Amino acid sequence: MRDLARLVYIVFIVLRYGLDELALSSFRQRWVRGLARLVGVGRRLDAPRGARLRMALERLGPIFVKFGQVLSTRRDLLPVDVADELAKLQDDVPPFPAEQAVALVEAAFGRPLDQLFASFEHEPVASASIAQVHFAVLKNGREVAVKVLRPGVLQIIDSDLALLRVLAGWADRYSADGKRLKPREVVAEFDKYLHDELDLVREAANATQLRRNMEGLDLVLVPEMIWDLCTPGVMVMERMTGVPISQVARLREAGIDFQKLARDGVTIFFTQVFRDGFFHADMHPGNIQVSVAPQTFGRYVALDFGIIGTLTESDKDYLAQNFIAFFRRDYKRVAELHLESGWVPAGTRIDELEGAIRACCEPYFDRPLKEISLGQVLLRLFQTSRRFNVEIQPQLVLLQKTLLNVEGLGRQLDPELDLWSTAKPFLERWMHEQIGWRGLIERLKDEAPRYAKMLPELPRLLHDALEAQARARPAAHGDGPSDALLAALLAEQRRTNRLLQAVLCTGVGFLMGLLVVQIWQRWPG
Repeated sequence: MRDLARLVYIVFIVLRYGLDELALSSFRQRWVRGLARLVGVGRRLDAPRGARLRMALERLGPIFVKFGQVLSTRRDLLPVDVADELAKLQDDVPPFPAEQAVALVEAAFGRPLDQLFASFEHEPVASASIAQVHFAVLKNGREVAVKVLRPGVLQIIDSDLALLRVLAGWADRYSADGKRLKPREVVAEFDKYLHDELDLVREAANATQLRRNMEGLDLVLVPEMIWDLCTPGVMVMERMTGVPISQVARLREAGIDFQKLARDGVTIFFTQVFRDGFFHADMHPGNIQVSVAPQTFGRYVALDFGIIGTLTESDKDYLAQNFIAFFRRDYKRVAELHLESGWVPAGTRIDELEGAIRACCEPYFDRPLKEISLGQVLLRLFQTSRRFNVEIQPQLVLLQKTLLNVEGLGRQLDPELDLWSTAKPFLERWMHEQIGWRGLIERLKDEAPRYAKMLPELPRLLHDALEAQARARPAAHGDGPSDALLAALLAEQRRTNRLLQAVLCTGVGFLMGLLVVQIWQRWPG
């Protein structure tokens, strides 16, 4: 019943703000345009179309606001007036009353506000779909930001997710692409990430890990968490200062090098994805600032760590090989990787898949970012994947979203940016470190403690195994010698010799590996 009520409310909002008229008016057919005029009869649609869309998404709640946030980064796909209005969803969602925020903070820590902070600004500095942020000062004088979850947000999200599950079930059951697109799994991933975002302790842990990963890069600043003041509903962190990345005029006036900023953004993204397998997956302009302070001038300032993407080693390796093959225009290798990974059916012809991928990607090489769109490339790749029954991988949905966000930021900062040439050296260096001598040494260092413990036990384990086999042979073959028994004994001896050789080679190889590691660590420079 509650799901039905929510569905009725969504339909009401669609009609109230004329979104049905907006959708119908985009068609070219004359009869469809006539239907658009008909459904608009008797309704006051005075506000511009972009404002109506923004207000409708705000009324529909967090999931729809996030959808609008993603759309706002794609100015190449939207009319300017619509993109400008949706950009206000980044940090301009109507706040909830400050009295509620104060009550939630006091309830979270069980103490009055004046015992927690020297001062607390009741006017929120930012208000988003999940939470809002207030500036404050601790008793020790440290400036902090206090993030407070919106009251009742969990119930709204659970209701919307229930509807999405129903729609995903219909798509899975009735759509020809349902099995391939895995809508149930995609909704489950979305459910997981949204509920993770509702736990501010998890967000604080994400921020801490990201801060640790980015320490040596000197390209991005991540706030420090005040762990004594972090709960699932309230999070207190170091206050960060910077200029929102969407305020291009202010950044230009401050003297920011936009070309370097765009290149740094690509470097940060690929470092997080391919080196760490742990990346900020909500990189819309409302969550990114640029520092203009003298000591950190030109660095990114990352905010809001509720949605973090993770990749396994096999995911990273597969993606890196795909990217490098794309950059080298080795479309046959891309097709082979899809087949090897099981993303396409085993009987797929490599040459046909290679030709289809070439047709998708070749028109976009050697062109600056302003002349290409990853959105268009992904659309063509999606059409190709449909033809070849490529299975959508739910664990990569966040990565695709983040890649589009990065493109949107890069297009805004430096339309001349060549995304391919910027990313290619980084990926080639990463692959060299993974499969070259440096990668071998790093893996030996990682595995050394485990093998150092196992190696002394190998002779005893081998001795026990040989004794057990010796005791088993008489019972198996009887006491009388025979040709069959002699042949079996000789075969067993050969297997034992091979086992001994393998153990010796493994031990010698491991010891040589440790020696190489020690020499590498002590080598000058």
